[in-house]
Amino acid sequence: MGLSSDVNVLGRTLGQVLREQEGECFFDLVERTRALVREVRAGGDDTELRRLLSDLDERTAENLVRAFTWYFQLVNLAEEYERVRVLSQTRGVRPQSIEQALSELRAQGVSAEEAEALLARLDLGLTFTAHPTEMRRRTVRNHLVEVARDIPDLDGEGLERVAAHVEAMWSTPELRRLKPTVLDEVKGGLTYIASIAQALPELQRDLARAFQQVYGRETDSRLPLSFSSWMGGDRDGNPFVTPEATRETLALHRERARELLLAAVRQAYTDLSQEEGQPGEDGQEAYRLELRELHNAIRDGEPVDLVPRLEALKTRLYADGQHRSADLLLTPLLTFARVFGQHLVSLDLREHSAQTGAAVARLLAEAGVEPDYLNLPEHAKLDVLTRELRSRRPLWPAGEALPEELEAAIGPIREVQAATRVSGPRAFGRYIISMSESVSDVLEPLLLAREVGFRILPVPLFETLDDLERAPQIVWELLSVPEYRAVLGGDVQEIMLGYSDSNKDAGFLAANWALHEAQRKISDVCRRAGIPWRFFHGRGTSIGRGGGPASRAILGQPAGTIDAGLRITEQGEALADKYSHPVLARRNLEQALYGLLLAAARPAGNPPAEWTSAMTRAAEASAAAYRALVHDPDFLPFFEAVTPIHEIARLNIASRPVRRPGAPSLGNLRAIPWVMSWTQNRANLPGWYGLAEGLREIGPDLARQMYAQWPFFRTVLDNAQMSLAKSDFLIFAEYLRLSGEHRLAGQLRAAYDETVRLVQEAVGAELLANEPRLRESIKLRNPYIDPIHRIQVELLHRARSAEGGLDEYERPLLLSLQGIAAGVRNTG
Repeated sequence: MGLSSDVNVLGRTLGQVLREQEGECFFDLVERTRALVREVRAGGDDTELRRLLSDLDERTAENLVRAFTWYFQLVNLAEEYERVRVLSQTRGVRPQSIEQALSELRAQGVSAEEAEALLARLDLGLTFTAHPTEMRRRTVRNHLVEVARDIPDLDGEGLERVAAHVEAMWSTPELRRLKPTVLDEVKGGLTYIASIAQALPELQRDLARAFQQVYGRETDSRLPLSFSSWMGGDRDGNPFVTPEATRETLALHRERARELLLAAVRQAYTDLSQEEGQPGEDGQEAYRLELRELHNAIRDGEPVDLVPRLEALKTRLYADGQHRSADLLLTPLLTFARVFGQHLVSLDLREHSAQTGAAVARLLAEAGVEPDYLNLPEHAKLDVLTRELRSRRPLWPAGEALPEELEAAIGPIREVQAATRVSGPRAFGRYIISMSESVSDVLEPLLLAREVGFRILPVPLFETLDDLERAPQIVWELLSVPEYRAVLGGDVQEIMLGYSDSNKDAGFLAANWALHEAQRKISDVCRRAGIPWRFFHGRGTSIGRGGGPASRAILGQPAGTIDAGLRITEQGEALADKYSHPVLARRNLEQALYGLLLAAARPAGNPPAEWTSAMTRAAEASAAAYRALVHDPDFLPFFEAVTPIHEIARLNIASRPVRRPGAPSLGNLRAIPWVMSWTQNRANLPGWYGLAEGLREIGPDLARQMYAQWPFFRTVLDNAQMSLAKSDFLIFAEYLRLSGEHRLAGQLRAAYDETVRLVQEAVGAELLANEPRLRESIKLRNPYIDPIHRIQVELLHRARSAEGGLDEYERPLLLSLQGIAAGVRNTG
């Protein structure tokens, strides 16, 4: 069976359940709605469709939304299995694999020794974050997992089990009744560790085989991969990430690592049954003896030097001629120990600079050091901070309880300190400072950490356009502070770049260029300062938040800016899309490693001056156009009218509020709901608006040259193509009816048409001509997602004109948000 056959069988199964559970009339309504939507999309009259939708009662509208939503959930599973099937059947060198990366490196003149040095230098750090646009309840996800398992057997007994789960799902409430807790988010994110753990030994063997194939010799190189998490440590704007929540998170990490490690040790114990040494020697299954000792230590919660002991065991197996046993039977355990250890993932702490500043001010005032720290100019703040950092004395009396404000800031640091004693130093990652605007913002957390006697490595997060432009100077000044360099020592300096707020601040093109230039200039600063560095990219899944294929994004980084590797956030529905199955996890990880190896080997060098000059002008023109739109006095009311932003705020999809503190405004609206609201109405504005003005500034001939020869510019336009192709102004026109006749509506339509024209002119082809499978997927999905859009618009109209407001229509509206997210994907 193939994808189309699987989709047909799943669709018929859903239809059968709808007939049985809701009756023939409802099934006929589903089919009639689908047929009318197809006619309208083909250019037909929409009178009958509008009449049908306006006559729907609330329950029937809700069930229609659910029917089309479940169709998408099943189609998504079929598409994921098709990817697994294709990957499993692929023979030879896969495109964008580790072997292809090594082959290309060798063709560029990179020797085996240089390739090993590159692998040793790099680290690809993937960081799970609690920014979910994943709206499905865990109960529903469990049903879908079971359906996915039976898709390979749809022509056998699996079909009946699929029907049973679809039947159960139809009567299961899809929406969460309560917001998820921080621990719910942690548990949800950690569910993907098991499939990643199954993929890693295959990847490690891929690396070994590829090196042998390309360079003709063995290598001891390890996978340059690590995993981190913000879930349970990200306090920025989330009052529920308390010190207690951080402590519970770290305990959960330990327990999950313990379970997985014990299972891996038991499997290795079962497999490595041979005696050690030559016949007649007193081997007595000594491999198993070592594994039994490790098992008991892990079981009892004792810190263990896992990796050295397992590597020694591997060496003994090799010495005894047991190469296959070492490579195939011990590798799963050794790889897990190297990557996950007893800590599972490294927990980062993250806090807003205003909060760390306030905590330091309170600490200094209570200690009588400085009564008015927050009102000091920057140079005076630095004098106070550096003077204190030269001292080891804590500012708060030992043994005396901290006030609530200080406990909220210092408590999480104390918790990660305790976790490192039990699970090892990798239990804690880095301390991220959101909205870093000065050197003092980066130094302040060091003072908080000193109170508990713990060393942290702060990571400035530059988010807005202004912050990105000033970032190189701030990093230079930071690295010029002796007290800071003493803390950093020989470690890697991480610098985090925010895609979300920079895009919301200045638009798609200006944000991309600001990120490019910040990386290039910060890399020069770090190179001059003589320290290793690593950029941490805060990407979402949508194009407006830095999304797009990981390998393409990595290859689009400026030449010479990847030193010690990269860190990237993984969030929302991306976790399920990439890591729900070991085969998918292996493929996504190998593609990211492919991009990293090639991008890191690219020598430093600046693009031609003509290109950078054109991009600077284009970014300025683009930002001006974008800001003219979002700062228009009529824009905020227009935005609230034509998007379901207020309805998104009611979704119980995250522990974090949709806005930062303060009166509601566009400025304190978080980027995820901002982007999600524009994907719901299919305008996708954050992924393209302002690009037309930039391309006009560049000119068609130069734009074509830049697209053909500059990886950065090619990545930008390819991502814009994806965003434009997923935009649909036939559907957006329905949402525009919610605002009445509005002058901004025509402006957006004209801007979209012009952007499509100019992008196609620059790339020399229609949108997504180089990605036919994605283009076809969008085309095939539209007839099924259109009904949900139209029902959502109808419900929004009723809710906004009804006396009871949103409350009366909340459930079907929230279900429509979920359905559209399932159909469009890449929503946040």
